[in-house]
Amino acid sequence: MPVPFDLIATDLDGTLLRRDHTVSARSRAALRDAEQAGMRHVVVTGRPANWAKGVLDSLGYTGLAVCGQGGQVYDAAADRLLTSVPLDRRDASAALARVEAEVGPLALAVVQDGLEGEVLFGPGFATPGAGADATSRVRDAQALWSRPIGRVMVQHGVLGDDELAAAVREFADGLVDAVVAGPTCVEVLPPGLSKAVGLELAAERLDADPARAIAFGDMPNDIPMFAWAGHGVAMANAHPDLAAVADEMTLDHMSDGVAVVLERLVAAA
Repeated sequence: MPVPFDLIATDLDGTLLRRDHTVSARSRAALRDAEQAGMRHVVVTGRPANWAKGVLDSLGYTGLAVCGQGGQVYDAAADRLLTSVPLDRRDASAALARVEAEVGPLALAVVQDGLEGEVLFGPGFATPGAGADATSRVRDAQALWSRPIGRVMVQHGVLGDDELAAAVREFADGLVDAVVAGPTCVEVLPPGLSKAVGLELAAERLDADPARAIAFGDMPNDIPMFAWAGHGVAMANAHPDLAAVADEMTLDHMSDGVAVVLERLVAAA
């Protein structure tokens, strides 16, 4: 009996990765067995490609990876970007000024465009642990806009993630979009960009049918990916908005939830 899916799309943080940003031996084995059974694995992550490379290298990953919230399609084997969608700096700056006028000061960080781009943290931005070696902090917020960027990360002293993302969407006048990508991680994107956009580009290169794709995720930025794929699996640690649209729930990322589902599919084939 053939496997029901040809394509496995997995988010990284909060999904395939454990809290220490590694992939367990069980998950590695499950992915290997699934690929041997005929399923291809595509990483789909909010991380920019240069921030994801360490994880991909540790997996021995040589396929296409959708990075930067769908803005980048990265060829891991060739170590090059096949696509890269920049965020208009003038639009982003103007939009965030309008948001600040409504909700008060924002702390900002930017992900510079391109494979060698840095992640720059502005004043007051609480830095995450992952990828810290590829980042730097700037004292002058204007320095954030000095080079082309892929997206902006925003934080607020009072508003929660969902409230902040909603405020950006409400007050940005359509200049940008916003999505909750993780705890204290609201990201400002070009309008219309999503993980599904990048995944569609990768799938076209692989001649893969969305109806025969299974997607794994944990945050609202995975909702478009679930809508694109034939089957969406949310982790037990998933945001309620993603859980609400999932076809299936699995164990959390610390309990090898991705592996549990893949092992079941391979065993039934």
